[in-house]
Amino acid sequence: MAEFFTPENLMTFLVLTALETVLGFDNLLYISIEAKKVAPDRQKYVRQVGIVLAIGLRIALLFVVLQLISAFQDPLFSFDLSPVAAGSVNGHSVIVLLGGLFLLYTALKEIYHMLAAPELGHGQQNGRAMRSVASALMWILIMNIVFSFDTVLSAVALTKNFWVMALAIIISGVLMVMLAERVASFLAKNRMYEVLGLFVLLLVGVMLTAEGGHIAHLSFFGYPIEPMAKSTFYFVVIALVIVDIIQGRYQKKLLAEKGDH
Repeated sequence: MAEFFTPENLMTFLVLTALETVLGFDNLLYISIEAKKVAPDRQKYVRQVGIVLAIGLRIALLFVVLQLISAFQDPLFSFDLSPVAAGSVNGHSVIVLLGGLFLLYTALKEIYHMLAAPELGHGQQNGRAMRSVASALMWILIMNIVFSFDTVLSAVALTKNFWVMALAIIISGVLMVMLAERVASFLAKNRMYEVLGLFVLLLVGVMLTAEGGHIAHLSFFGYPIEPMAKSTFYFVVIALVIVDIIQGRYQKKLLAEKGDH
């Protein structure tokens, strides 16, 4: 533990904490969306437990990855169906691919339900039966594996000191707990930003699917799948947020002008 207080480790800790917090935003967004599917009086509980699960799982996965990192990178199987498709699949690529596809499915399903005509009924929300707390936590736990895997690999790439990685994960988790209620409260007060959140989640799904395909060295008709750069992802997200804000203010201006006539 004394090795933690070297200048190099302290700098790595600060950088890693910031990185883990940023990378944890998509996880936080998914937890907030999943929590909305349970009864209103249990949503805060699901968010808090979901984040605690995320922190615990990341630390547990840290042990596993440090011990078995080569096993995740070794090919499980390869195939060559030239010129149609080819690839070399490993454990890492399977986890990321399945997580990306599941996020795509979740985001598209939520967008569909948002556009569908509301149905009245007991225990329903936007025409859907409410999910149980246990079911919501189960799905949060499953998706935490995907999100945690990438953040843990990012930590391992920056340092080999376990305490630096573990403390950065814990601190970023505490920040996620503090942000969770603010994100949920903001979405509740500004319902139109739910659409933005779902499209960000959709974009995360695209990014994970492309990254998984790249890790698996997948290629179709001679064209390899290339990963989406993190800088591109954040640029698109910032552009979406700016467009949404400007559109909202312009809509208010049009409504105000209409009211004056």
